[in-house]
Amino acid sequence: MRMQCLDTKFFTSTSLVPMQLPSRMETHLWYVKPNEVKSEQLLNKYLEFLPKSEKEHVFSMRGDELRKGALLARALVRTTIARYQINQVSPRSLKFRKNIHGKPEVDWQQIEDWHPQQLHFNISHTESLVACGVTTHNPIGIDIEEKERKIKHSISSFAKRYFSQQEVQLLSSISDPEIQRQEFIKLWTLKEAYVKALGRGFSGSPFKTFTIRSAAASKESIHLSESSSFENSDIVVESLEDSTNHTGDWQFALLELAGSHYAAICSRKDCANIGSHPMKIGVWRTIPLVEDEYVSGTNSVIAVGGLM
Repeated sequence: MRMQCLDTKFFTSTSLVPMQLPSRMETHLWYVKPNEVKSEQLLNKYLEFLPKSEKEHVFSMRGDELRKGALLARALVRTTIARYQINQVSPRSLKFRKNIHGKPEVDWQQIEDWHPQQLHFNISHTESLVACGVTTHNPIGIDIEEKERKIKHSISSFAKRYFSQQEVQLLSSISDPEIQRQEFIKLWTLKEAYVKALGRGFSGSPFKTFTIRSAAASKESIHLSESSSFENSDIVVESLEDSTNHTGDWQFALLELAGSHYAAICSRKDCANIGSHPMKIGVWRTIPLVEDEYVSGTNSVIAVGGLM
């Protein structure tokens, strides 16, 4: 475990610890827990990072907790991306755009003698945790859900509405209600991560048009630290409508974060590398401008062994 505590008296963008970009087959995941951010001074500093339009969005949320979550999501994205720039970049100076399906991307500004470090990112948040994933060269999608999330409706009827027939059959075969609920949440996070990695949004890739399942076997492994390796979650995706969709180009990881959340990561395999390569994942718990803790290889990050 590596922890770096920063001076809490002066919250400035120079407090951000610079980071090397992830390697071609590596994903960096940063997360913040809203209940650990208690300083009004710090929250006001995060607010200063946002342009008018993003501030308006934050203040449009109903309730203090929702406003805080929206603020932390935007602050985490900005501070995370700023870490990876060789030339110091203020989180406030970053600009964003959306693709035709609404997925946010960095709108890199062309400045003389400055070549920004190109990267892909994706964000997901619940009321109790906000996460941002970063890759280079390959698109990424992430989704997080609380392990104890309650499903208001019947899981079977809910699954029939959104999931593929194979996925519905999988869930229907589970007699234990608690195990069924857990498997439903895992499936949902994996499907969300895949759709977000594609960058098409839910309307562009409805959940019923593809199946997420466990592979029969795999030779790859997920590496959460240099000293530890874990069995691959053996997760694959199959398109049910488009036979030209190369679903084998995608790889998945399913993690348990902070003992309380499932985190699904989907990224495109690197075509530049020949052969089979493991997905490497580095995970940090952060309070931006205050504290960073590398938690890969600890009980805060556990590889989940895939679906049943």
